Amino acid sequence: MRVPSVVTIAGVDPSGGAGVLADVKAISAQRAYACAVVTALTAQNTQAVAGIQAVPPAFVREQIDVLFADVVIDAAKIGMLGGRAVIEAVALGLQRWAPCHIVLDPVMVAKSGDALLARDAAGALRDALLPLATVITPNLPEAGVLLEGRAPDSLREMRQTAERLRERMAHAGQRWVLLKGGHLPYGDAIDLLTDGDKMIELASPRVATKNTHGTGCTLSSALAALLPQVSDVPEAARRAKAYLTKAIESADLLNVGKGHGPVHHFHAMWR
Repeated sequence: MRVPSVVTIAGVDPSGGAGVLADVKAISAQRAYACAVVTALTAQNTQAVAGIQAVPPAFVREQIDVLFADVVIDAAKIGMLGGRAVIEAVALGLQRWAPCHIVLDPVMVAKSGDALLARDAAGALRDALLPLATVITPNLPEAGVLLEGRAPDSLREMRQTAERLRERMAHAGQRWVLLKGGHLPYGDAIDLLTDGDKMIELASPRVATKNTHGTGCTLSSALAALLPQVSDVPEAARRAKAYLTKAIESADLLNVGKGHGPVHHFHAMWR
């Protein structure tokens, strides 16, 4: 079998815990070949985001076109885009090249609480990218923004939110919502996966650690890497969540930064 090639379209976190660097690690850990299109540069560490420098939208589009013209891309993961113009450039590029799998992680806020998406860009994300995605992976606050309301605060509300998000996506083909429930304040970490017909609960025990920087990036990248390799979306989601859970459980073996440190992307290899 050919090794699948997966591109992450996201920003750079110099600490390596999130963004493109974390995505490349997660994709590689799933035995796929990682490519990257850079949408933004950040001055960031494990404690805060000090600054953001957007990449010009035309250059983001050029990166996409040049890469896809040469490399057979089996899946794309979309992360931090920053603003409306970059969102539109990415949407146009993906419409042109139409990779088989697109995972959209609607990155809006860093673990430190700093904003990573301009206030006026949520509508563009909702209108231009949701219809292109195979799977979207919002957390609860992101889901609230996408639906122009508040974040769900119970499992019952999560079910309703997941169904409403699925309705916002294109109806043709396999389209899935993976709604992450880590922000709920109690019990296991329960994510909900739905295609509009069935609702699947993916549960894992909560891990007592502050080192959870880049969990969303890691899950979505692992999922994008697994989609070309497994038979269906639910199986890919189960494997991606199991991989992330182990990465969080092993995070304290690393000693990176003074704030929210990264998860251990290579926990299965660095023994």
